[in-house]
Amino acid sequence: MAFDAYRRTIDYLRISVTDRCNLRCVYCMPEEGVPTSSHDEILRYEEIELVVRAAVTLGIHSFRLTGGEPLVRLGLVELVRILATIPGVDDLAMTTNGMLLARYADDLVKAGLGRVNVSLDTLRPGRFHEITRWGELSEVLAGIEAAREAGLSPVKINTVVMRGVNDDEVVDLARKTIDSGWHVRFIEWMPVGAAAQDQDWRARVVTAQETQAAVVAVLGPLTPVAGPRGAGPARAYRLPGATGSVGFITPVSDHFCGSCNRLRLTATGQLRPCLLADAEIDLREPLRNGADIETIRALLLEAVHAKPGGHRIQAHEADPLRDVARSRSMSQIGG
Repeated sequence: MAFDAYRRTIDYLRISVTDRCNLRCVYCMPEEGVPTSSHDEILRYEEIELVVRAAVTLGIHSFRLTGGEPLVRLGLVELVRILATIPGVDDLAMTTNGMLLARYADDLVKAGLGRVNVSLDTLRPGRFHEITRWGELSEVLAGIEAAREAGLSPVKINTVVMRGVNDDEVVDLARKTIDSGWHVRFIEWMPVGAAAQDQDWRARVVTAQETQAAVVAVLGPLTPVAGPRGAGPARAYRLPGATGSVGFITPVSDHFCGSCNRLRLTATGQLRPCLLADAEIDLREPLRNGADIETIRALLLEAVHAKPGGHRIQAHEADPLRDVARSRSMSQIGG
């Protein structure tokens, strides 16, 4: 088992398999996109496999594939098949925007994927297109249903709440936990990458407390429950009559750094001890130079020991962005 300097157990690795995406969400990247890495700069599947094999020797047992949009990378189902067979990989999940999920859900389950999170910020087709710029809501909804039918359970819906953009839909989204059994997680908007340069970022943040109050006012009291598998930092609740759950993730108003258990690997092989700081440890060069499992294991341990105690992003601080990741967008980090 790997412990960092603050005695936190580190047992979760998020792996970005690509920095490319088939959407242009307004809080993630500009409409023209961001510079993408060349094919040679992206980690090969066999390199990712070696990193995972090294990680399990440290007691890291939960892995999540991210992007960009992971399903735009060719052969992703085969990577899932490879990783799912590694002894010690107890939980293999993926975060996706859902646009291609209906096409791949069955194959992903057969390959060994256990769970999926779908990013969805609105239930209104017109607004969905405004937020994502390129997307169609119907394709994501079809992907969610295909994932549920294929047995990817639980399917969790990640919603970034933004003031003046979609905060008027939190009740409609929460109601889906009653009507459709969804597991919806409301996430506070975070200033990352280019967004960290926005001097008015605080005005966009809708705190979880505000979101919770809006939901309770219309749908009734929230009863604390154990979160669905892989709930992570979400505080989970259930509404009256719901089979699904409502979760709240509070990286700004009440950060959960004290229980953070994760590392992140970017698509280009940079190991990040913290999402909201630019410090990275290069794995790609050692991998390309023939590093073995022990070498990669040592670099993973270096990242574990380098994890900061926490970020200092708070909506009320005078200078809350001094530690924020400015050099990469969320799609490049693999948030």
